[in-house]
Amino acid sequence: MAEQPQNGIDLAAYMSGSIRNIMATAYRNVLSNPREAKFAFKMQTLFQKSEKRRRKVKEREGFDVPPFLISSISTTCNLHCKGCYARSNGIAEDEEANRKATLTPQQWQQIFTEAAEMGINFSLLAGGEPMMRKDILEAVAEVKDMIFPIFTNGTLIGPSYVEFLRKHLNMVPIISIEGTGMGTDERRGQGVFRRAMQSMELLRQEDLFFGTSITVTTENLHLVTSSEFIDTLRSYGCKIVFFIEYVPTEPSTEHLAFSDEHVAEMEQVLEERRKEYGDIIFLSFPGDEKALGGCLASGRGFFHIGPDGSAEPCPFSPFSDSNVVELGLRGALQSPLFRKIRAAKALGWEHTGGCTLFEHREEVEGMVNA
Repeated sequence: MAEQPQNGIDLAAYMSGSIRNIMATAYRNVLSNPREAKFAFKMQTLFQKSEKRRRKVKEREGFDVPPFLISSISTTCNLHCKGCYARSNGIAEDEEANRKATLTPQQWQQIFTEAAEMGINFSLLAGGEPMMRKDILEAVAEVKDMIFPIFTNGTLIGPSYVEFLRKHLNMVPIISIEGTGMGTDERRGQGVFRRAMQSMELLRQEDLFFGTSITVTTENLHLVTSSEFIDTLRSYGCKIVFFIEYVPTEPSTEHLAFSDEHVAEMEQVLEERRKEYGDIIFLSFPGDEKALGGCLASGRGFFHIGPDGSAEPCPFSPFSDSNVVELGLRGALQSPLFRKIRAAKALGWEHTGGCTLFEHREEVEGMVNA
């Protein structure tokens, strides 16, 4: 049975409308590039069909299908970024003996084929560093009815990957930086900012659609949301910006997480930037969730698939009672854990900033063991 909408919001209609707006903006942004424009127009038409597919599943099978997924496809990374959730949660490991089992490229392809058939439009690909698993990227790129934003540190993009991205326009690199070169290198390692910006320039020269992801903290909030900084990203050809609120996965970093005042400030400045820059898509997590009645995890708007296929509420809440290889996406969406979280209205729990379920991880773990 489908859960009732929170706060009277028709979540499915709201998110479908948001996707339509994003794709319309993306289409306008690439009109000067015939290949990209043709692809964006095709995807606009496809996503209308996907919206109908999600509605049919709800009508026939009685549960909601989220429009996107987050999937961690890699258990390795070539960097050691400070505060990395993937390392703190055990997703990324240097020692092979300590790594989680990883699904094969064919298994990932099958998962996303099922997702597309259900009307899921996107899967954000994360890791570790997803570009260290080109074998998986090549397999899932063949699922043409989905778009795959690849959240990457940008250090591995070269001629081979440029050719791959030119061939598969549904694979969209999202390059992570922290704002300035000093801030990026301090968190990610010496020289990483320069390499990331070189990758952006390479993608701009090839006229490929790409974006950036920025972890926003109390220290860099004003910088990374400033018009001057956005102008710099625009000059490199960036078409989409993800602002990700910092989640304090490392001790003594709680001061970097947002307070309610910071959240309100972020909302206001993003509204200004969206009016100012009609040619850039701005997305904020979990900031944009407030308008949707709370956290979108646990299948309400998305869920996380771990490297071994485990279905988890979100990347910051690595608890699971089901596996998508064993149960399929349909079974995972109806997992007891996801239902408990939604029934308890845990997605609206009070929290100080960042991720609701990370702050209440003991309660979520208790639901798994109940």
